[in-house]
Formats: sequence, structure tokens, C-alpha cells
Amino acid sequence: MLRPPLTIMFLFTFCILILSACSTTPKKSSAPLPAAQVKRLTEMSLDRQLPIPVHGVNRQNLSDTWGASRSRGRLHEGIDIMAPRGTKVFSATEGLIVDLRNNNLGGKVIWIMGPGPSWHYYAHLDGHKRGLQVGDYVKKGQFIGYVGNTGNARHTAPHLHYGLYLQGKGRGVVNPYPYLR
Repeated sequence: MLRPPLTIMFLFTFCILILSACSTTPKKSSAPLPAAQVKRLTEMSLDRQLPIPVHGVNRQNLSDTWGASRSRGRLHEGIDIMAPRGTKVFSATEGLIVDLRNNNLGGKVIWIMGPGPSWHYYAHLDGHKRGLQVGDYVKKGQFIGYVGNTGNARHTAPHLHYGLYLQGKGRGVVNPYPYLR
């Protein structure tokens, strides 16, 4: 018969192992991106008109939040697209999933390398599409996740923060508002 302290320790360890196995956080892949697809995207041009990546939102529902003040002296580098939690988010472009992660600022995020190459940042997601992983090639309009308020947006209304970068991941940020149609 197990002594009570050992039984408690065993149950605690078992619960931790079960909870970690049930995590839905996608794991970052260390595999290189498919060279042929990266080359193809590099040779393509970014469309000057991109679809609004949140289901049911049209141009009249958007507010240009570019440059608005944020905490710690930051300026807003993207657009916040307001929608109820759980609303589907779609890729605004075709491209490669290059990063899926959780971070303090954006919460659950997705980075997609698109044509040009352009880099598309989807933040504050409630979740990623089940099975989505780094290296997946997505088409424009393909379902990728759900609107939420994760990261530093946990005390705000659910929304998608969409960022557009033209000089690499996190570099050359531009206002995405004029692109969205």
C-alpha cells in the first residue's frame, strides 16, 4: 500500500503529465520552410487589395487605428478588427505559415509569409485552426483561427489585430487599412 504523501505526489505528477499532453498550443517547428514555395512567393507581387480577414466584417465596419497611442509609449502598428469572440479569421493572402505561438504582447499569433514577400501578422486570437502548423501553405480566404483577446488585449473587447510588414518578419510595417477591401 502506498503511503499518503507518495499517493498525493503520484497523483499530482500524473495530473501535470495529462494536462501538458492536452495542450492545444501549436508547437513551433524547427523544420526549414519549403524552398520552392518561398521562391514562388518571393517572385509574386502583393495584391493592393486584400480581403478583410474576419468573417462578416465589411469595410464600413473598419476603423483606421494606425498610429494610435499604446502602453509604454508605443504606437499602434496595425488595425484592430472588432468582432465577437470565436468569429472565424481567414488568411488575407496566400502564403506559408512561418510562426504559430503565444506571446505576452499578441497572445496567440500567426505569422504568414505572403507574396512579395509580405508578412502578415494575426494577433489576439482565441485559438488557431486545429491542425495548422508551421510550413503549411494557405490560400487567400482559408480559415486559420478565431477572434479573441489574448496577450495584452485580455482586458479589451475581442478583436483581431492585423499587421502588414513589407521588409521581413516584424520589419517595414505599413498601415494595412488602405489594403483591406
